[in-house]
Amino acid sequence: QVQLVDSGGGLVQPGGSLRLSCAASGTTFAIYTMGWYRQAPGKQRELVATATSANMTNYADSVKGRFTISRDNAKNTVYLQMNSLKPEDTAVYYCNADVRDRHWKRSDYWGQGTQVTVSS
Repeated sequence: QVQLVDSGGGLVQPGGSLRLSCAASGTTFAIYTMGWYRQAPGKQRELVATATSANMTNYADSVKGRFTISRDNAKNTVYLQMNSLKPEDTAVYYCNADVRDRHWKRSDYWGQGTQVTVSS
C-alpha cells in the first residue's frame, strides 16, 4: 500500500548537521504518522521522531532540542533536520509510516534505511 524511500545520510563530524528525507507513495492518504527510527550496531531499533499530517510531533528525549521533524503533505515527504550531531547518533536511520485502515487497524511500512555516521 505504501512505499517509502529515505535518503540524506552520510558522514559528518561531531557538531555538524544533516538532513534526511523520506518520500512516500501509494495510498498515502491512509498514513497517520510518519517518522524516523534508528538502529545502531548491537542495539534495538528505537524511535527518533514522529509527525502527524497536522505536524504534531513527538521526539525521543535524546534528540530533543537538536533534531526537528517536519512533514510536507503536498509532497508526501517527511524530513529530519539533525543538528549538533554526536557520535552516539551514528546509526542506520529508517523512515516509517504508520498506516491506518477504515477500522483504525495499524500497519507499518519502512524505508530501506540510510546510514548516518558521526565521526571526526
